[in-house]
Amino acid sequence: MTDARRGLAVLSVMLIVPDRDAAVTWYREALGAAELWNLGGVAALEVEGAPFLIHEVNPDNPRERSPDEIGATSTRIELFVDDPDAVLKRAIAAGATLGSAIQEHRHPWGIHRQGGFHDPFGHRWSIGDKSPLNAENP
Repeated sequence: MTDARRGLAVLSVMLIVPDRDAAVTWYREALGAAELWNLGGVAALEVEGAPFLIHEVNPDNPRERSPDEIGATSTRIELFVDDPDAVLKRAIAAGATLGSAIQEHRHPWGIHRQGGFHDPFGHRWSIGDKSPLNAENP
């Protein structure tokens, strides 16, 4: 059961992409995403229980453009998983560009392992272990 169905608040991210079908295929291959639903221009995906949305660029709405189209992104998507090394390796093998290798960062709660990549659609991702989600006082 997802958090939304348990009555907890859910924060969702919608990634604007030039080609929804290509993006759905890529996220399936690179991140092991499962497709929850697909309405044509919009699809919901989930990676290890973390949902996110894909929305194809709509030429009638110039305010929503993909990062590749504008040449920048102001958002970093952070995905916390059990095995960040495997997820990063899979994303790179599927065509992502390495942002940084998985590194260990010391924090008050212990070691946090994190790295990152840029997906083929211009979105910046950080992939880390779940330690910040389990921290008492980060």
